[in-house]
Amino acid sequence: MSLSNLTGLSARQLLAVVLFAAIAPCVLMTAPVVAAQYAAQLGLGPARIGQLFSVELAAMSLATLPSYYWLSRWNWRRVAFAAAGAFVLVNLLSAYSLDFHALLWLRALSALAGGTLMVICIASASGSTQPERVYGLWVSGQLVLGALGLWVLPALFAMAGLKALYLSLALLMALCMPLAGCFPAAVAQPRAQSSLCSAGSVLPGVLGVLAVLLFYAGLSAVWTFIGSIAAAADIDALSSGQILSIATVLGILGSLCATLAGSRWSRRVPLLGGYAVMAAAVVLLMADPGLWRFALAALLFKYAWTFVLPFILATLASFDQRGRLMSTVNLVIGGGLALGPMLAGPILERAEGMSLVLLGSACCLLLSCLLLMLGQLLHKPPVYSFASTGVQP
Repeated sequence: MSLSNLTGLSARQLLAVVLFAAIAPCVLMTAPVVAAQYAAQLGLGPARIGQLFSVELAAMSLATLPSYYWLSRWNWRRVAFAAAGAFVLVNLLSAYSLDFHALLWLRALSALAGGTLMVICIASASGSTQPERVYGLWVSGQLVLGALGLWVLPALFAMAGLKALYLSLALLMALCMPLAGCFPAAVAQPRAQSSLCSAGSVLPGVLGVLAVLLFYAGLSAVWTFIGSIAAAADIDALSSGQILSIATVLGILGSLCATLAGSRWSRRVPLLGGYAVMAAAVVLLMADPGLWRFALAALLFKYAWTFVLPFILATLASFDQRGRLMSTVNLVIGGGLALGPMLAGPILERAEGMSLVLLGSACCLLLSCLLLMLGQLLHKPPVYSFASTGVQP
């Protein structure tokens, strides 16, 4: 079976979606080793290192806001070329910047360009006839490049310092730039514009966005502090680190399984199954888990998270009518990733805080699932056409 039949996109379109979406968040995906290098090479403390990563996450998410204007007006291919060029230039400048404040601004600009590319990738994937499979590969690309980065960056840092990271990002993006011409020129829009204001078309999208926010808040609250859960259960750092490394491999496997499954079953089956396994994993982490229970919970959690995510995004893509909903997903993902640790951190400082965080995470996942199911029940599919966009290829 060809890639076109498997995913609904041509091989070059699929490659563009996967590669651009993998390169854009690479710094965030390799945060542990990059943070260590910031401390060793630039002498930065935890607060300033946290600022650098927070700025990257915020700028990548806030790239959604200008996209509300240009998504329906500008040619996506030209926007992708411009964003990729800006990403290359800013990372080249970052490679030779040793001043903290200059680097902070440069990382914000890099993330803004990367976030713009991410918006285009998410919106392009939503137009596929097999969005589950495209989003599965979208997740896989990020995980694979992140895992490779965690493996090779320490050796590259030893040879060239932070330059190795930023020059590598610039080179990878420069090599991918020709693929920017493979994106669609515009978003598909419904022929019946009058249906856009009906509750049956707006409410599912609102419920879906809230579901994604709760999903990411719930998972980030657990995954950010999963090392603390292991330490509280007297599991040594070496053992927990090995378990989490294996979990990364399971995460890649989960997204690939979603790609293989595609739309072969009703979307509710993998959604309910994925959410159920994630919730079960959270329950297994409660009440001071031993080594084997912690290992099982971590592996199940990571596998189910990456397995169910493509189906969540595909469900939202089916709610989308103007391309803006999938653009909003980019903003909501960043918001959820920031919200989970922000709420969980203060709670963990209280007695029984870990139990409350895990219970809150399970509730977030349950509510996310319920909102998504309700959105599916309320959704009325529109008829799509590219004729009304006014954007020329």
